Amino acid sequence: MRLSRPVLAALFLSLASPCFAGSSSTIPVNNPPIRLNNFIDMLALMSGHCKTLRVAGRAFACKTVAYAHDDKGRVNFAVAVDDPSDENHVVSFSGENGKRADDNSYELPIDRMLLNSKTRPKVDGLPVPAEQTSTGTCRQTGNFAAKKVNDVTCSATDNEGRKYELLFVSDGKPVSVRRIRQSSPSIQDPFK
Repeated sequence: MRLSRPVLAALFLSLASPCFAGSSSTIPVNNPPIRLNNFIDMLALMSGHCKTLRVAGRAFACKTVAYAHDDKGRVNFAVAVDDPSDENHVVSFSGENGKRADDNSYELPIDRMLLNSKTRPKVDGLPVPAEQTSTGTCRQTGNFAAKKVNDVTCSATDNEGRKYELLFVSDGKPVSVRRIRQSSPSIQDPFK
């Protein structure tokens, strides 16, 4: 799967720091920004389509879904939104302390929605993200070691009551996994 450079750059920026989304209408952010100096150490791009993507009640299509793990243990399931009015629209379900129930299932508790849009302030030409405190869960079936993911489902509600949903289904192509640098594992694995 090939991504255009602006979409890929916006996706990487949104994964490396908190973000906030919008398209034609901006959703107000009530949380102070948290500046993190975390670095992405693993990135997995998944090929397929979103059967469901709802952002604060609005339905969208998606361009791609990525899993990003940072060196402090934070994980994002980032979705590049197919929004004709905003090529920088990225929505991320973000959390820590993910758990594996077995080799083919992973669950991540969500504590914030990270969203990005063209209306955000810019640094080096790319929108600077903001965030919204949230609660929810993402579940992934399949595993990156085998380069096979079947699906990703996420559901979260932010502290303003807005709901976010994702049902991503793989097209069966191998996952593109990039280990950027080594870090200590953050997944709680009962099978070790």
